[in-house]
Parts: sequence; C-alpha cells; structure tokens
Amino acid sequence: MDILTNLGIGFEIALSPFTLMLAIIGCFLGTIIGALPGLGPSNGVAILIPLTFTIGLDATSALVLMTAVYYGAMYGGRISSILLNIPGDEPALMTTLDGYPMAKQGRAGDALVLSGVASFVGAFLATIGLMLLAPTLARVAFLFGPAEYFALYLLAFCTLGGMASNNQAKSAIASCIGLGIAMIGVDNSSGLPRLTGGNLHLMDGVDFLVAIVGLFAIAEVFFFIESHGKGSSIGVKLDKVTIPWRDIMSTKWTMLRASGLGFFAGILPGAGASLGSFLAYMSEKSIAGEDGGFGTGVPKGIAAPEAGNNAAAGGALVPMLTLGVPGSGTTAVLLALLMTLNITPGPTLFTERPEVVWGLIASLLIANFVLLLMNVPMVKIFVRVLQVPAWILLPGVTMISFVGIFSLSGSHFDLILMVGFGVLGYFLRKLDVPTVPVILGILLGGNMEDALRRAMVLSDGDFIFLFSSPIALGLWIAAILGFVAPMFLRGVLKKPQAITD
Repeated sequence: MDILTNLGIGFEIALSPFTLMLAIIGCFLGTIIGALPGLGPSNGVAILIPLTFTIGLDATSALVLMTAVYYGAMYGGRISSILLNIPGDEPALMTTLDGYPMAKQGRAGDALVLSGVASFVGAFLATIGLMLLAPTLARVAFLFGPAEYFALYLLAFCTLGGMASNNQAKSAIASCIGLGIAMIGVDNSSGLPRLTGGNLHLMDGVDFLVAIVGLFAIAEVFFFIESHGKGSSIGVKLDKVTIPWRDIMSTKWTMLRASGLGFFAGILPGAGASLGSFLAYMSEKSIAGEDGGFGTGVPKGIAAPEAGNNAAAGGALVPMLTLGVPGSGTTAVLLALLMTLNITPGPTLFTERPEVVWGLIASLLIANFVLLLMNVPMVKIFVRVLQVPAWILLPGVTMISFVGIFSLSGSHFDLILMVGFGVLGYFLRKLDVPTVPVILGILLGGNMEDALRRAMVLSDGDFIFLFSSPIALGLWIAAILGFVAPMFLRGVLKKPQAITD
C-alpha cells in the first residue's frame, strides 16, 4: 500500500501541467539528441543541465526534464543505427547488426517502429522495476557503514567504463585523474589548500557541472568539428511508415527476456546500457541458434538490443537514487545535477524528499507512453534531424553551454575552466581514454575520501576494518571481478561483426 500511496503522490506532481510539459519537451529533445550520431544521452544531458538553472527549475522539475531527455535519447539512438549504420550512442551498437540490413531490404519503417515498441517495453518494465525495487534497496542501504560505502565506491570505479575502454589501465588512469581533480580545494579536516596552485578560484574545488559540461559538451564540439565537416546524410531512404504487427507479436517474448537481462545489467554499478544491449542480443542469438538468421535483418535482432539497452537505462537509476552510486555514465551526470541542487541521493532520499523520487517515477511512466506516441507517427520528423548541418548544430551547443554555466556561477573563471576541461576531454578521446571514470572520480572522490577517513577513525587506523563485514567483503570481491572480467569480454565487444559470422 505504501507504494501505491506514494505513487499517487507522484502522479499528482507528474500530471501538473508544468511538469507534464517538461516531460514532453524532454522526450522530444532527447529523441533528437539520441538521433544525432555519436552525441548520446550523456552528452545530451550534460549540454542541457545548465539550461535547468538558467530557467530556474526546482529540484523535481529539473530531474523530470533531464531523465525525460535521458529516456528520449535512449529511444533516439536507434534511428541513425538503422538508417545510417552509425550508432547514435554506444548501447545502440548492437542494433546496427540487424537494423541496417533490415532497412536495406526496404523495411526501414518497420525496423524503426519495431525498435520503438521494443524500447517502450524495456523502458516501461524497467520503470516498474525501479518503483518496486528501489524502496527495498533503500532500506538495505541503511546497513552500510563507512567500510561498505568505501568498497561500493571502489566497485563503481572498477566497473564503470571498463566495458567501453580499450583496456582497464586507461580506465584506471581516467579514474585517478578524476580523483586528483576531486582533491582540489581546501581539505575539510586540516583546512589546508590542496592542488590549488595559489589560485583563489580553486579554493572551493572544481564545480561538478563545469567539469561535466566541459568534458562532454565542449569536447564533443571539438571532436565534431574534426570528424564531421558538413553534416550527415541519410544512408537508407525512409518511405512509408506502418506498424508491423506480425513482427511485434513474434518478438513479444524476446522483448520480455531482453528487458529482464537489461534491467539486471543496469542495476550493477558501472555496467550500464551497453552491457544490457550486448547480453540481450547474445542471449537471443544463442536461443535462436544458427538458423535464427541474426545479422541478416531479423526482427528479434532489433527487438532484443533495444529492449535491453532501454531497460538498463531505467535500471541504472536504481543504484543512483538508493545508494548515490551511478549505474551508468548518464546517471553520473544526473547525480551531479542532484548534488548541485543540494539533494543527497541515498536511502534517506525516499523519506526526506519523497516528492522528488515518486514524482520522477510517475513522470517516467508517463514519458514512456509519450515517447511511444512520438516515435511511431513522428519518426519522419526525427529522421530529418540527421540532416542538420554542423554550422547550425555546433553554435547552438556552444551557446547553451556558455550561457548555462555563466548563469549558474557568474564567474568568468568557470568559463575558462570549462574550456580547459573541453580540451582535456578532446585529448582523452583522441587517446581513447574514457571520460566517464573522470567524471565519477570528481563526483565520488570526496565521498570516498570521507568514507575512508571515517573507517580509519572507527578502527583506529586498522585497514583490516575495510574487509570486516560480509557486505564489504562481497563488494571487494565484486570490484575485483568487475575489473578483471572485461579483459576476457573485450575481444568480443571490440569486434561486433564477428557476432554475425
């Protein structure tokens, strides 16, 4: 009954005209962002976060808008995957394996509609899972002490970005860069400045949003200038759009299985939508066998990864809200938004700010239906976004970033620092070093340090205390496995074409 009561409160908030309008706008913008090759939900949310401060949104409204953008971008990523054979974001990589071949067969409209329905099933079921599982996990989180939280943060660092980078060494280097940046400022215990270089502007540390917008949005502008000179063009022509009822019915169990796998992958700190998409596709391919035709344009090859990656996107919100640990790169950006709004994610969030949590859940339920309605009849509109020339797109992204950050802090130094992070992000991408662990280090570095210090105070400096509870020991084991496992799986992920052989 508590869940139904809280959900009723959430729908009162979500169905208010202003919140509903924000959800619809977020869905529309998110789908456009997702449709642009390479931009993805992390960059899209990072670009638009400063806008929430510019227009003065409260915590609930800002979170509803950004998560709607997040869900919308996950929907939109399939468009360029199917029509251009270019993933809109990394989780949409598996969709290209059957989506583009199906489009080349003259069934681009069917592929887009089927993938939209699969995205809806995955995201909707994940939101239901978030509603049912998050309160329980929040109660379990009260069992966590400083040793358990330190191990949990370590687990996030060991797993986040590991599946995406070329090697774990680069992920570790990126994490260390982020932790080093988190150390900048006045030390809370001694009161002494650290790594400031005598600059007064750095005494308060580096602002989360300045780093995030620089590393994602500004770096993306630099990278886009280099790699996309004159914009994109449609690879496969989209004619009439109809609803392929036969394909939808034949893939209904595929969607359900993929949603379950994706949600489980999303809950794991650091696994995210990429792993959810991969597991869903490989699972269905193994069930279908050699006669399944995967890689030739079969409906199940589209439904599985789309349901999987959207379910993982919803699952990634569970650890973020209940434990304060992001389950994906995009939820790391959302975590920064919450912390900037003076909201501390964790078990107390459900009791201290229930309107934020349940308003968000109700808004996500509504947003899924909005996205389904948008992504079927309006798909031709979103397809045209792929033809937006760079000379229009780039100034818009840059303007939003600069105006948003300046309106938040009013500091010219923050603008210079943002550009500096943009240059850093550009070079990290050129070196194939993932930027998400850098963001995670900046976000969680302070909390990780505080947890370690409290653990050492409680144990009188005994490091064995960090392994003293079953929960902490289990998290240490999971962290080690999470660091080692991608070394064995990366060979498969780096060569997705081998899956079709």
